[in-house]
Amino acid sequence: MDGLPPSDRIEVCFAGRSNVGKSSLINALTGRKGLARASNTPGRTQEINYFTTTGGPYLVDLPGYGYANAPLKVVEKWQRLLKAYLAGRASLRRAFVLIDARHGVKPVDDEIMTLLDKAAVTFEVVLTKADKVKAKERDAVLSQVRRALAKHPAAYPELVVTSSEKGDGIDTLRAIIATLE
Repeated sequence: MDGLPPSDRIEVCFAGRSNVGKSSLINALTGRKGLARASNTPGRTQEINYFTTTGGPYLVDLPGYGYANAPLKVVEKWQRLLKAYLAGRASLRRAFVLIDARHGVKPVDDEIMTLLDKAAVTFEVVLTKADKVKAKERDAVLSQVRRALAKHPAAYPELVVTSSEKGDGIDTLRAIIATLE
């Protein structure tokens, strides 16, 4: 935590299970394909990565939680860092919790949302990889996610449905970030 940049501007972070699409979403938001290193291998992002926007907030790419292709001790270290960041960063204005539209909310996602509730950090769910799900299946996932969110007082009520590959929902997410102060 002592290696993080100064809290001289607001921050928005992207949290989610390993391989949910955090880095790809940051690349889509910024319009820069190789900015955040995306990989098909779970657990590639191993540190908290800050991206500076012109006149806007820091975009913060967090290590994935849950399964990662790394030794257990390394994964535990990431988890401690992630929890310390989410609970203790005063300049954090919104956490975007990314949920894979193919899978919905898993118990490990619920743990992170509970941590955000306890830390009084407002969070909003972003469904990723929506282009990989048929409309009928997506409706079932949306219902499951909404039921899960109803249990979390820090949850922002609206969901953002995205596809980094197709660009769906990216402008909506940019607009949400632009309104945060």
